[in-house]
Amino acid sequence: MASSIEIMESNLTTSKNQEEKCELKPELADYGSLKDDGDYPSGEFEFKKPGAWKSFVVKLRMLTVYPLQRVRKGSVLNIKLRGKITDQVKGRFSSGLSLPQICENLIKAAYDPRISGVYLHIETLKCGWAKIEEIRRHILDFRKSGKFIVGYAPVWHEKEYYIACACEELYAPPSAYFSLYGLTAQASFLGGVLEKVGVEPQVERIGKYKSFGDRLTRKNISEENREVLTTLVDNIYGNWVNTVSQSKGKKKEDIERFINEGVYQVEKLKEDGWITDIKYEDEVTSMLKKKLGIVEKKKLPLVAYKKYSRVRKWSLGLTGGKDQIAVIRASGSISRVGGSFFEPNSGIVAEKFIEKIRKVRESKRYKAVIIRIDSPGGDVLASDLMWREISLLAESKPVIASMVDVAASGGYYMAMAAQTIVSENLTLTGSIGVVSAKFNFGKLYERIGFNKETISKGQFADMYASHRSFRPDEEKLFAESAQNMYKRFRDKAAASRSMSVDKMEEIAQGRLWTGDDAASKGLVDAIGGFSRAVAIAKHKAKIPQHKKVRLVEVSKQSLSLPQILFRMMTSATGLNHLKDGLISSDEVQARMDDGIMFQGSEGSLLAVADPILNLLKDYLNFV
Repeated sequence: MASSIEIMESNLTTSKNQEEKCELKPELADYGSLKDDGDYPSGEFEFKKPGAWKSFVVKLRMLTVYPLQRVRKGSVLNIKLRGKITDQVKGRFSSGLSLPQICENLIKAAYDPRISGVYLHIETLKCGWAKIEEIRRHILDFRKSGKFIVGYAPVWHEKEYYIACACEELYAPPSAYFSLYGLTAQASFLGGVLEKVGVEPQVERIGKYKSFGDRLTRKNISEENREVLTTLVDNIYGNWVNTVSQSKGKKKEDIERFINEGVYQVEKLKEDGWITDIKYEDEVTSMLKKKLGIVEKKKLPLVAYKKYSRVRKWSLGLTGGKDQIAVIRASGSISRVGGSFFEPNSGIVAEKFIEKIRKVRESKRYKAVIIRIDSPGGDVLASDLMWREISLLAESKPVIASMVDVAASGGYYMAMAAQTIVSENLTLTGSIGVVSAKFNFGKLYERIGFNKETISKGQFADMYASHRSFRPDEEKLFAESAQNMYKRFRDKAAASRSMSVDKMEEIAQGRLWTGDDAASKGLVDAIGGFSRAVAIAKHKAKIPQHKKVRLVEVSKQSLSLPQILFRMMTSATGLNHLKDGLISSDEVQARMDDGIMFQGSEGSLLAVADPILNLLKDYLNFV
């Protein structure tokens, strides 16, 4: 049974006439807000300085908290932004960074009288641009409190600098690893590899932009795929240049000139104003001590991100409100049923997701529901079943779909059942199309001396046999089945978005869009993050924007101790199973091409690994 974590959301408002509002610095007022889409509230954070009575109550509450939740007065919140960031709320014993907890910690720190400022340690991040945008927005929101936020970046590239330039001050060591050389996108192709090993992929893709099948059959990029990738890179690069130019007070031409110079000296960064100064970490620590009036011999009172995550918002007076909004998070590839006890699926399992949706629908506690989607898609049947349950939920209460890094193909299938769709400007979405494939291993079987005999009854019983190609009648049935799935997907998308089928066909065809472009095409309603989704949920539920609400986070079930131990054992011994999300013979996939790699100038992978390579490796090891 799913448990719930209660999170409170406060001070999200569109009102401009609130009392005791902290005065904003000019640069924050210029570019720290969310895009206003007319009919929808912005959900912009506005810091309200607590009054004398509220401050007194908060002090009393702090005296009653558990020792693990206590923080020394004058502390500096230390957040190390490094590695993978997920959209899931982490448990006490979970490792890694959680986007909702990073954002909540920054909100808490803004109001916590014990926190003097924030010290961000920034290194290479493994997440999409939507999460980066959300973190950056919360850094700017924190700065509205008037407290300092200092960044230290020993290793960084375009994505990390996008966050770092939002800090009040930014430092880097003399030997910092950095590169600001631009952005690239790469598409991998396995057609030649499969041909050499004797594997024939038979792919049916519906939508001329549906490139998932290209990498199995082609040896080079198609013009349609090139068009999509060029547009995506242009949008991401343009957004980066615009944001950094506003942040640093530079002209766009100057930013692009700097990128094209190929700068590698840290001194040049300081000279041109990209960083505040060149300092080692101990020097930054000494600087912070002076800022806080702490003598050099004493330690800087830092409170780590994980410890501060235990601080309850109640103790800071940030809770309240009787109206409840449910939050359901859906991250990863989509499958219909869960895995085994020892190898549960890590992505979105339809049967478990549907259980949560039904419980929320049957409950009278919730005024509205926010579904956070971070998925490239997966099984079409599973996506359709979840679409149905979300549609039924939307008949009883407002449902807002809030997209994270990616909500494409099957991920968009889920989102389109909601009454309102919110995405970040660089969320990857759309990809309304399907692909199905079968592999003919006949030549490979011959080479290795493997044989398979099949006894069947029925004209199409042996249709998915792995040792031969389709017969003409089988190929016709295979194509018609995929086409039927696509029409269902496209027609439901058209109905959900109040478009004609012909209009939807123009923007479907398996094409991937950024959030901004998707909004202009009518696939998305509003641009913004989680706070905007909350504001819109309030609006739809007729809850005043100034009124606090209680967000109930429906958490996914955590792994048991035996499952944790088993995963540790398989990881140590190399006993890996096939990755989830592979195309199976009887499943049609609504999935964006996760073989596309979006790269920064450092060349690090920004998309998931290619599952087909895993399939080949495991298969060849087996035979």
